[in-house]
Amino acid sequence: MTQPLTYFKESPSQTAGPYVHIGCTPNFSGLSGVFPKDLGSEMVSKSTEGQRIIIRGCVFDGTGTPIKDALVEIWQADAKGLYNSPSETRGAADPNFTGWGRCPSDMETGEFVFNTIKPGSVPFKDGRPMAPHVTFWVVARGINLGLHTRMYFPDEETANAADPILTRIEHKHRVPTLIGKKVGDEYRFDIHLQGDNETVFFDI
Repeated sequence: MTQPLTYFKESPSQTAGPYVHIGCTPNFSGLSGVFPKDLGSEMVSKSTEGQRIIIRGCVFDGTGTPIKDALVEIWQADAKGLYNSPSETRGAADPNFTGWGRCPSDMETGEFVFNTIKPGSVPFKDGRPMAPHVTFWVVARGINLGLHTRMYFPDEETANAADPILTRIEHKHRVPTLIGKKVGDEYRFDIHLQGDNETVFFDI
């Protein structure tokens, strides 16, 4: 039976507004009782193998202002370079490591924080080893499609110099936008959407 056109009202048009946080991080949005903890909020346990690290950063717009309603996800291999995925055929990944995390940016500072481990090297599609890295996915207001990028580690100079992805970047002065900064015991990785320090994003 055909419904009259006025029966269903159009929902508000938003690229990635409050609905992203309500659906993906309900506890963060103040909606308790959906999940005990927001999915992706914990990546490691006491039994997780590997070096514990903290990755901290902000997503900046073209004016250099932190975006305070961003949602950031990361994917990475475990300490042995294996993914917690059904498609992983090289061996069994650490069952105590999720390999995936999700973090909304702080609504006051715009900062995101991940407690994770330093990943091992994984092979490129032609078999060459890639330098240890963490894949990032970012959504926020004004972003119609999620943005993909990577964070490489500053203490992996040799591996970074031979990485099959980093060596394919034509404008070498932009490679540092993919290298995290070591700050004490943590890694800092700021993502710039536009401007002179615009982060390299991948079309995947």
